[in-house]
Amino acid sequence: MPGIEGPSDYAQEPPRHPSLKINSKQPFNAEPPRSALVSSYVTPVDLFYKRNHGPIPIVDDIERYSVTISGLIDRPRELFMKDIWKLPKYNVTATLQCAGNRRTAMSNVRKVRGVGWDVSAIGNAVWGGAKLADVLELVGISKLTSATKSGGKHVEFVSIDKCKEENGGPYKASIPLSQATNPEADVLLAYEMNGEPLNRDHGYPLRVVVPGVIGARSVKWLDSINIIAKECQGFFMQKDYKMFPPSVDWDNINWSTRRPQMDFPVQCAICSLEDVTAIKPGKVKVSGYAASGGGRGIERVDVSIDGSKTWVEASRHQKTGVSYIADDMTSDKWAWVLFDVAVDVPHSTEIVAKAVDSASNVQPENVQDIWNLRGILNTSWHRVQVRVGHSNM
Repeated sequence: MPGIEGPSDYAQEPPRHPSLKINSKQPFNAEPPRSALVSSYVTPVDLFYKRNHGPIPIVDDIERYSVTISGLIDRPRELFMKDIWKLPKYNVTATLQCAGNRRTAMSNVRKVRGVGWDVSAIGNAVWGGAKLADVLELVGISKLTSATKSGGKHVEFVSIDKCKEENGGPYKASIPLSQATNPEADVLLAYEMNGEPLNRDHGYPLRVVVPGVIGARSVKWLDSINIIAKECQGFFMQKDYKMFPPSVDWDNINWSTRRPQMDFPVQCAICSLEDVTAIKPGKVKVSGYAASGGGRGIERVDVSIDGSKTWVEASRHQKTGVSYIADDMTSDKWAWVLFDVAVDVPHSTEIVAKAVDSASNVQPENVQDIWNLRGILNTSWHRVQVRVGHSNM
């Protein structure tokens, strides 16, 4: 493609923060220490998890870079960055989460396939760009359209990124046209992250951001947009990122029996403590993140220090100085909520956290109940062990 290329090897990878925990080097998949996530509401770019399927594309000429929009529409068009920059710019604070976040805990139950993520395959950023609804108007698709005259009902995003799962073809995914043309869904063609141009790891020069949906649908390094009749038939829509019951294994799986995963369920994780943490008896601060898909807010985060016999409610916050109220106009509906509570821990125990979203969805208690062969959507109660030691002083 003019202006951008997908390298065939990993010789020109960008620099990365030294504190990242590398889960695979080629392709590069890494997450920050969990403690870094609760240090700020907006995750710094260099500490935002990196999820890749191949070598990082290289832009050699931003002036020649363009995105084609075609398919079941009357007026196909080639858009350059200058065309996208002319559209109204929106900043949307949105949390992206890999569907495999917390996979390692699921693999402890039974082996699963996928990158071994801990709890940090998630981050919250301020994305800047044009709304996809405005972009689609340039090719004659009105806002709040669910089907084009030619029968287009889905919007497919195709990357310049080449991956082995597509037999060397491009990464791609789709969302319904009704979502793409709804300004309230806040789907962006983003060219900024936290007020700066996207860096290479996060999709420079242009990516899709689909708030409230698993990260796999927010396609980076955008090459083209296709208006299609049925959802994308690519590997990551049809042969991956689907939720199966625990009874399904690799011998009896039938991918066509499940729909591609879109919204992510209610989720929380403790980030101030590791899986096993040695402490002195007394007050312990328990803090972490909670998030839910589809724009649903977080109604409550409960913490227990006695094996879920009793619970205390944690405080929730987003922006400094602004009270957080789930689903209120003052809250960022696509963004995570940070929580914290001080608890008295006199002896070794397990600390548990669970979140409830604004639709009263609750995290499942046990990971065994939601185990699936791909290890996605581990939203079970998050548990950490604390070992209390008494000092001789």
